[in-house]
Amino acid sequence: MFVKNLLVSKRSDYFLRQIFSFRKLWASAAPDTKIENMIAVFGETTGYASAKQIRKKMLNDSEGSTILNDKPRINSNTLDYKFLASLPHGTLGQAYLAFLKDNNVTPDSRRQVNFVDDPDLAYAIQRYREVHDLNHTLLGMPTNMLGEVAVKWIEAMQLGLPMCVSAALLGPVRLRKKQREKYLKYYLPWAVNCGYEAKFLMNVYFEKRWEQDINELRRELNIPDFPAKC
Repeated sequence: MFVKNLLVSKRSDYFLRQIFSFRKLWASAAPDTKIENMIAVFGETTGYASAKQIRKKMLNDSEGSTILNDKPRINSNTLDYKFLASLPHGTLGQAYLAFLKDNNVTPDSRRQVNFVDDPDLAYAIQRYREVHDLNHTLLGMPTNMLGEVAVKWIEAMQLGLPMCVSAALLGPVRLRKKQREKYLKYYLPWAVNCGYEAKFLMNVYFEKRWEQDINELRRELNIPDFPAKC
């Protein structure tokens, strides 16, 4: 089973898969382009089996299969910023635009998948990358370490991608004492519950839901409320 989970496309180089240790993996937080590129390759070359499961779940869902058929992309060329800015407060589109601005984030930062041959599998990984910030928005999680680790737990549980699993397991190591206490008391239990209970987020055609009330969408997807005490 372990070997099966490490199957990769023909273009993937076995040597590349061996040189990535967990230490290098978590160093992805550093602003080093070479390391970031290594992490991107790691995610692609170890995610083949998981991508097949993602594709299967998407094909078995009407909205997910439409996404696979259309293969929409999320970047500055496809987003209508003026339209998003015109949407009422509380809609998904308005909340997403606010997230991008508040965190100084651009959708163009997501790297293109290069090491997966199958078009659907490559798109599944690409889609995961491009909806990551939308997951943050939908889940109401900030981009700090606590928020990032919580989102990674949910993505790891739903997608099974080794990159997500590694980040979820190793991320807490970087937390300070008070952060770790919050993480164990609030963030981790909530994230695990959400990962189990929420509907498959990769089946959400976000681009067709910009005008939907974000709280209504959360209820539709069975996303639990985050603890108010935190």
